[in-house]
Amino acid sequence: MSDHQIAKGEEFEKQAEKKLKGWAFFGSKHEDAADLYEKAANFYKLGKSWDQAGAVYVKLAECFLKLDSKHEAANAYADAGHCYKKTNSAECTTRLEQALDLFMEIGRLGMSARYCKEIAELYEQEQNLEKAMVYYDKAADLYQGEEVNSSANQCRLKIAQYAAELEQYQKAIEIYEDIAKQALNNNLLKYGVRGHLLNAGICQLCKGDVVAITNALEKYQDLDPTFAGSREYRLLADLAASLDEEDAGKFTDAIKEFDSITKLDAWKTTLLLRVKEMLKAKEMEEDDLT
Repeated sequence: MSDHQIAKGEEFEKQAEKKLKGWAFFGSKHEDAADLYEKAANFYKLGKSWDQAGAVYVKLAECFLKLDSKHEAANAYADAGHCYKKTNSAECTTRLEQALDLFMEIGRLGMSARYCKEIAELYEQEQNLEKAMVYYDKAADLYQGEEVNSSANQCRLKIAQYAAELEQYQKAIEIYEDIAKQALNNNLLKYGVRGHLLNAGICQLCKGDVVAITNALEKYQDLDPTFAGSREYRLLADLAASLDEEDAGKFTDAIKEFDSITKLDAWKTTLLLRVKEMLKAKEMEEDDLT
């Protein structure tokens, strides 16, 4: 921190407070105070006094609201949020939500989408997956409204990822299947289809319904005829067969074979471990009965 910069910030903040308490014969005291608060915030930022900078940006936003300058107020709340991001995540989220509300009110949907996504990422960092999903969902809707489909689908993939982690498998399946369908019609995105169908298939396995998995694999072949010849299809088919036969050893071997060539990420590994535990539990039930 630079004490000199912070002292300058405090000086400008005091001037702003004094301006608000006084009378304004010409112009607006809120306009004058806003200029001084902005200078104060800049000096606080230079001095790396983030809490003071955030608090002054909130005061700046309140001045702009008095002046009915909602766009400037929204930007000031966003600036406050970004200062608090370095020190206080709860305060950061509160201020970004205030920015979001104002951007929504004035119809700035692109900016609204951006801040929905940023708030979702903050909740993600805190491992509050339910809240993260809510804001990713809002962001996806806003991006779709603005026809920014690639950003909308990035948000939807996050929802699918966390839905599966929270055992909301059907929700995840529907998103992965829908994005796979969209990708088939886009030459630049076709390469990702197998990955989306693999993710959907793994979520099907987590539900433990062998008939549903078999039907899904048939549907995926109809959707993308090249999928049947892929390693992703072979893995899902082998895992479905081992689930049907209640053979945990065969299940593990299929995963090892796939993983030796294409490394499975942590998300897939976590979900497949859930399926394996389910399979082991069934094997133990069978042993108890015999």
